[in-house]
Amino acid sequence: MKKKLPLHTQIILGLVLGLVWGLVSAWLGWSPKITTDYIKPFGTIFVNLLKMIAVPLVLASLIVGVSSLSDISKLSRIGGKTIGIYLCTTVVAVTVGLLAVNLIRPGTKLPTETRENLIQVYSSDAESKAASAEQLQQQSPLQPLVDMVPENLFASAASNGSMLQVVFFAILAGIALIQLPEAKKEPVVRFFDGINDMIIRIVEFIMLIAPYGVFALIASLIVEVAGDQPEKALQLLLGLGWYSATVVIGLFFMMLAVYPAIFKLLTNIRYRVFFKAIRPVQLLAFSTSSSSATLPLTMETIEKKIGVSEEVSSFVLPLGATINMDGTSLYQAVAAVFIAQALNLDLTLADQLMIVLTATLASVGSAGVPGAGMVMLVIVLESIGVPTAGIALIVAVDRILDMLRTAVNVTGDTVVTMVIAASEGEIELTEYRAKERSRIGATVDPSKPA
Repeated sequence: MKKKLPLHTQIILGLVLGLVWGLVSAWLGWSPKITTDYIKPFGTIFVNLLKMIAVPLVLASLIVGVSSLSDISKLSRIGGKTIGIYLCTTVVAVTVGLLAVNLIRPGTKLPTETRENLIQVYSSDAESKAASAEQLQQQSPLQPLVDMVPENLFASAASNGSMLQVVFFAILAGIALIQLPEAKKEPVVRFFDGINDMIIRIVEFIMLIAPYGVFALIASLIVEVAGDQPEKALQLLLGLGWYSATVVIGLFFMMLAVYPAIFKLLTNIRYRVFFKAIRPVQLLAFSTSSSSATLPLTMETIEKKIGVSEEVSSFVLPLGATINMDGTSLYQAVAAVFIAQALNLDLTLADQLMIVLTATLASVGSAGVPGAGMVMLVIVLESIGVPTAGIALIVAVDRILDMLRTAVNVTGDTVVTMVIAASEGEIELTEYRAKERSRIGATVDPSKPA
């Protein structure tokens, strides 16, 4: 009997084949409409399927998770630790980005001609992002608190962009259930628990087509970036190589240095074991550029493959998908300083501290959907007096970098979930514990540090 390829291997194959298709299509001069009309729709369907179940999953899992805590004090303890660690990792991410961009100074390496070309080509995109950000800036500083409370739950549930409102209602409902008599509480919890199990099964169905969806998404992305002038697109991308490299270095530093350090300090679990378990999640986040769309698979992986309890994962992960954006915050720090360097603007220490503050706050209000980070970047630029039109310099490579930073966003969510679970004694390395024991002998416990 043939052994089935693991999901992450299938997704990698879909990603590579999509990349090959896009490049071949561009260089051979095939009409982009072949890809955009007949291949891209399958990628769109795949992402829509994931988004379709994101809101009901968050609603059901959070209600079940919060109500299962059975104690308001436990909820406040876990909630306080979760938000505190999320804010700390975000500040670290912004600081890493600032250090990288100040050491490498990519803005000074951008040729004048390339800079002018980029501003000319992408000026309309920059204006639309600036207009969106201007609407946000005209609001009250306390508007995020207002936006957190839904005036109509059903309207909020109809939009993935209103996920924080769904989270608010679910936590409130869970707290209310804790205070109800057991006889009245049990049927409600069982109903939402059944909904949660049903959605997890739907996730398994959707993941059967994940490799094909990833192929379609990557193929259409390459074709749209290259268009009918692949040489010109390549020149623009090469001109932004130093900027892209700076963002990538920062993101990989978070993934391979900061997160392992957090594991070493705050858990007794091997990062290698954890990292291996979440590979499908990272690949899906990379392909969809959406923390919200990846959330169903993230929850299933953390619970079933690693063994984090449902009461922790169902609270920490949905919250992370809405307020924790380590990769996006790091990118905003690098992008803001890069644009200032490219425009020959000097930033003071106070300006860079302002970037730390605004990028951290912006990550809380940033939706977990593709492109949201760039809108929030405009607010960061405004806070330090850098012309918002400067985002035209980075639009060309933003879609690709968005994929990478989403993978880091999701990894950050899972890392914090592991830390909270370890601190609460709510973790059991199920599948990977068994595999590790069979590989190195039953006497060795993989949860112990190397």
